[in-house]
Amino acid sequence: MDSLARNICFWTAFSAWMFAQMVKLISRCATTRRLDFRIFVSTGGMPSAHSAMVCALATQVGLTTGFGSPLFAVTAAFASVVMFDAQSFRRAAGQQARLLNQMVDELFREHRLSEHKLAELLGHTRLEVFGGMVTGVLMAMLIHAWFGRH
Repeated sequence: MDSLARNICFWTAFSAWMFAQMVKLISRCATTRRLDFRIFVSTGGMPSAHSAMVCALATQVGLTTGFGSPLFAVTAAFASVVMFDAQSFRRAAGQQARLLNQMVDELFREHRLSEHKLAELLGHTRLEVFGGMVTGVLMAMLIHAWFGRH
């Protein structure tokens, strides 16, 4: 456990995720005038916390072990898959959920159906993924500058 507590790559990824979620929390609070802590466990929105986390991890691994290392290649590939998934498959699932919810709304007005709704904010736009990527890279560079020099 002590080694995890000193693992700069872990803390960089975690910090980037927390920062992105805080940005979403503050943004949502500014628009709704309500503090909703469910944002911390929700998906979607600007910036993508998943993209921020994996890009921060890959960047910190590159800064720590070198951008030519096999470990950086693995984390960069992992980050690419996560970001592609966030802006394509999960986004498509969110769009399908939105359409199904509209259908249920229309049917519910005419018949008795369950009012249970599907989560619509599952994925990200390319801009949200890009925002997460920039957030992650900058967070890794900042943390590396402060703590990463061994």
